[in-house]
Amino acid sequence: MSHDTLPVLVIGAGPTGLTLACDLARRGIRVRIVDAAPGPFVGSRGKGLSPRTLEVLDDLGVLDAVLAAGMAYPRLRLHWRRFVVGRWTMMARRAATPDVPHPNPWLVPQARTEGILRDRLASLEVPVEFGTALTGFTQDDTGVTATLTRDGAEETVRAEYLVGADGGHSRVRKALGLTFHGVTHEEERMVVGDVRVDGLDPSHWHVWPFATGGMVALCPLPDTGRFQLALQVKPGAPLPELTEAAIHQRIQEAARPGSKLRLHDASWLSVYRPNVRMVDRYRVGRVFIAGDAAHVHPPAGGQGLNTGVQDAYNLGWKLGHVLQGADPALLDTYEAERLPVAARVLGLSSKLFDGMRQGRMKALNRGDELRQLGLGYRGGPLAPEVPGDTARVQAGDRAPDAPCVDAHGKPVRLSDRFRGPHWTLLAFGTARADAVTWPGDFVRVVRILGKSAAPIPEALLDRDGHAHRAYDVVPGRDALILVRPDGYVGHASRPGDLAALTAFLTPLLPARAESDTKATA
Repeated sequence: MSHDTLPVLVIGAGPTGLTLACDLARRGIRVRIVDAAPGPFVGSRGKGLSPRTLEVLDDLGVLDAVLAAGMAYPRLRLHWRRFVVGRWTMMARRAATPDVPHPNPWLVPQARTEGILRDRLASLEVPVEFGTALTGFTQDDTGVTATLTRDGAEETVRAEYLVGADGGHSRVRKALGLTFHGVTHEEERMVVGDVRVDGLDPSHWHVWPFATGGMVALCPLPDTGRFQLALQVKPGAPLPELTEAAIHQRIQEAARPGSKLRLHDASWLSVYRPNVRMVDRYRVGRVFIAGDAAHVHPPAGGQGLNTGVQDAYNLGWKLGHVLQGADPALLDTYEAERLPVAARVLGLSSKLFDGMRQGRMKALNRGDELRQLGLGYRGGPLAPEVPGDTARVQAGDRAPDAPCVDAHGKPVRLSDRFRGPHWTLLAFGTARADAVTWPGDFVRVVRILGKSAAPIPEALLDRDGHAHRAYDVVPGRDALILVRPDGYVGHASRPGDLAALTAFLTPLLPARAESDTKATA
């Protein structure tokens, strides 16, 4: 490839595109990210971050900023006119556990999440180019030629790979000719936006489920003084004007009589029609799609943004490896792993939405599936099933966290060792992880000792046994657990079979990693 060829061009600077660009840039991969919008999104739209997405953001180094920008989900107050008739907890609050330190969804306005990711990308010296639209592209066996337009001027860009993270109306998806299977509920409309409401307690999420014109909901947004508005428009009813006066009138009608609520200062208002759609291909040649470009969800459950972020997290390390010399066949596993996940999540979102529009109050309940911690890739191309393996954690599962201490007694979590673009090899007991010299920038070996073992430099002491329990390793026994760069178990051997692990991993690593890997035993 010519030095003038860009490794990756990302179209779309929403949460999906930003996550992918951050992941590539931290790997030293040159990436360019453009968006047709004139500037950053300003609304709260995708406000719910799942526990699994929080783990992704932790790995990207932005979790502290995200936690500081948000809050736990508030309890719901159910209103009938101006009376409170019930209280509801949408999802039971879970206590943190050794293997899941962030067990609950976190409420952060989407604009803030995007801003935090842009800041992280800027720290990696990659700017987001707003006002730059993709107007077309062609591809061949060696790359993609894209045409970008900014202020009426055209630019031709040559890239090895192009990723469309450009939303539900994706120009990339349409140019590829991919069918967006599913339905749009044209009769189901909702006005959404960010507003100020005087006279409303900001510590609760307020819902008028039986308002005459359709459900009205106002969810407080952290540190903004605003609420996210969701105003249902019943089938056949006229759509209210997108003005503060018209929306204020609907609030008055819902909360009457004698309501003292006053809606004002709407910073963002939009009309939403629920879509249930997804593609059956995530890749055509050297062009990929991710996020809403590949699957769009009803709003119930807040799964769209989270699924898109995790699309990007799956694709990022694979693109990085291939661009550094790994077998391009690795990229085929992106679709194979992510498409079934999107189908499963889409079905869950649709079920929740159908219950809500039919007025079933139980549809407001949120179960553990929405945490997305149980989503994984068992049985997929990178996680072949092992006959007879009955361990709770297997290849394809999320890699559990666990608290340990280092040789100096300092608390260290496994997630601290996972953080970064590398694979992590957890070596329990005396397993011979040192029998192979792995290149430090692709594989990090973390030795884990039982609580009765003497401290060893660089090793972690599992003083309370949490790591052994999390990975189903009997104390005193050996095991090798390989964790992928995206936080899933790639290979598990109890006891540690280094030859089998090496046979699994070596074909996936970049060529220069293979040439640097040498057996010493």
